[in-house]
Amino acid sequence: MAVLIGAVPPVMVKSDTNPGGTPMEAFDGIRAGVLADRSQFYRDLAIPFYGANRDGAKVSEGLRDSFWLQNMIGGRKNEYDCIKAFSETDFTEDLKKLDVPTLILHGDDDQIVPIDDSARLTAKLVKDAKLVVYEGAPATALTQYTPGMNRRVRAQ
Repeated sequence: MAVLIGAVPPVMVKSDTNPGGTPMEAFDGIRAGVLADRSQFYRDLAIPFYGANRDGAKVSEGLRDSFWLQNMIGGRKNEYDCIKAFSETDFTEDLKKLDVPTLILHGDDDQIVPIDDSARLTAKLVKDAKLVVYEGAPATALTQYTPGMNRRVRAQ
């Protein structure tokens, strides 16, 4: 079984073949943030990443600090190069070749990897895929919804 949780496939960047994708300018902005003031960039990114900018959000400062720390541990060049990898790699043909049961878990309020441009498209490409949508969940659904996700994975 394959499990994709808040994953970026099939491809994030907008192009002629992916008109619903995220414009390249958004990824250029991430690159600029990583290069200019990486520490502040990750502090700011934690807010939409965890959905802390949504009414009623309960996101601890500790969780946001953990996100910041994980990103600060990474090397600047590695993070910079990763932006190209996660935004421009097209997994469409790879997804079509998956021949194992595939569970796709994604939050429908993911401000970083929008569900319509990722999980819903992936579910159409992967034979016998099962898409489970976490209503109101942000990009960090795994962190914030771990017990429920673990039960779903075990049940498959």
